[in-house]
Amino acid sequence: MRLLLDTHAFLWWVADAPELSRRARAAIADPSNACVLSLASAWEMAVELSLGKLHIAGSFERFLPDQLAANGFGSLPVELAHVARVARLPFHHRDPFDRLLAAQALEEGLAVVSADPVFRRYGVRRVW
Repeated sequence: MRLLLDTHAFLWWVADAPELSRRARAAIADPSNACVLSLASAWEMAVELSLGKLHIAGSFERFLPDQLAANGFGSLPVELAHVARVARLPFHHRDPFDRLLAAQALEEGLAVVSADPVFRRYGVRRVW
C-alpha cells in the first residue's frame, strides 16, 4: 500500500511520540508499504517553524532530508493536477494543507495516515 503521511503523523513518527496510533505505527513500519511526505507538509512545517509553533533539533534544511532518508520515505511534489483537484473538492475543511493532501491522495490513489477523520469525508482512505 502507498501511504501519504499527514504532517503530524510524520512528526510523531520521527519523534517516536505516543500520540501515533498503534495501527498507524504498524502501517508505517511495514516494509511492504511505501511512505511519502508531501511537499505541502514540508511547507506547513516551515510555516509552523517560522511562527514558533514547531521546534526541531538543528536546521530545517537538514532535518527534512535526513529524516526522509533515515526512514526510507519518499517525497511527493505538488503537481498542477493536485492543485486543480483542490478546486473541485467539496469544502469540508478549512485547512489548506489538509485539503491539498486530500487532493493528492485522490489523484495518486494513496491512503492518508492521519488522526484527522475529515479525510474520509473526501473519500480518502485513512489509516489510523
